[in-house]
Amino acid sequence: MLQQMYPQVFHDYQYELNKDMQFAAAHFVPHTEAGKCRQVHGHTYFVNLTVAGDTLDEAGFLVNFALLKKIVSGQFDHTLLNDHSIFNEENPNDFPTTEVVARKIYELVQEYLDTLPNKPSCVQVFVRETPTSYVVYRPKKVKKRG
Repeated sequence: MLQQMYPQVFHDYQYELNKDMQFAAAHFVPHTEAGKCRQVHGHTYFVNLTVAGDTLDEAGFLVNFALLKKIVSGQFDHTLLNDHSIFNEENPNDFPTTEVVARKIYELVQEYLDTLPNKPSCVQVFVRETPTSYVVYRPKKVKKRG
């Protein structure tokens, strides 16, 4: 993966971890305003997660990199995003646009982080859909969790 700089999120945690990953997936946006994107098409999504916290676990990690990759790439790689219930559970208009994909990745990652004793926080999710288009998702308020 090409090294790249991401938009910075400001926080007051002592540690910040960033994990890059990618996955290939198809999707479509079933809305009249979506134009060509109403048709099934695919992307190689590039994702960067920013996780922050003040306390390391017993192994000296803020969070295990491999587990973050499993939560995201392990779930979405080589799938049709529209088939995942998380894109339709709360709102039938929660189509897998890049914005919604970034928010759902945040929700999945934070749900896992909340189970950890050291309580790290996901403070930013960066999702690049094409070489010229990306979305940054940040939770509304980043609170210290521990």
